[in-house]
Amino acid sequence: MRERVGHTRHPVWIFDLDNTLHDATPHIFPHMNRAMTAYVAEHLAVDEAQANELRTRYWRRYGATLLGLMRHHGVDPHHFLWHTHQFPDLRPMLLAHPALKSLLRRLPGRKIVFSNSPKHYSDAVLGALGIRRFFEGVFTIEHTGFRPKPDVAGFRRLVRRHRLHPRRCVMIEDAAENLVTAKRLGMRTVLVGRTGSRPAHVDFALRDVTGLAKVLWRR
Repeated sequence: MRERVGHTRHPVWIFDLDNTLHDATPHIFPHMNRAMTAYVAEHLAVDEAQANELRTRYWRRYGATLLGLMRHHGVDPHHFLWHTHQFPDLRPMLLAHPALKSLLRRLPGRKIVFSNSPKHYSDAVLGALGIRRFFEGVFTIEHTGFRPKPDVAGFRRLVRRHRLHPRRCVMIEDAAENLVTAKRLGMRTVLVGRTGSRPAHVDFALRDVTGLAKVLWRR
């Protein structure tokens, strides 16, 4: 990793949000899943079991439940995202590494969040974690034109909006499939949440995001 990214003195660091900058698995994702199931049940007039099956099926088929609801049921994406990403008591649900702020403070170069979540939720999470100030931009599913990762269309919108050169970017993600697109565009790729063997399109695999401190190039 040091050799691969070391030639880029000040790269642009593109961070995923959930399960990258914080651990969403214990509290956040279960809350979202329940909210999405309830939304599907109410707006499609099906019972909870049917709603959960549809939510899961669309997520597996399209990578996001929202895309299936838009394509097959004409659901308004803004309405769906607003009502399924409400967290009145967000702060106690967030789990982040205690060294996260220190890492972001010391990491050289521009930093951008690229998330498949909606803007109001992303902003709330970054604010609650106290790390919003470290990022020059937060690029969310609305900004992709509802073409979320790994869709290349969303990546291209990100590149245009922030005037990026993909070969000067390092993308940090917990979802290996999202890094396929990043790699094809020429970005360096870091997979968090695993160690050991890694897919060919992943330049480095880390247990958690703070491992970036260990793979920063040595001068």
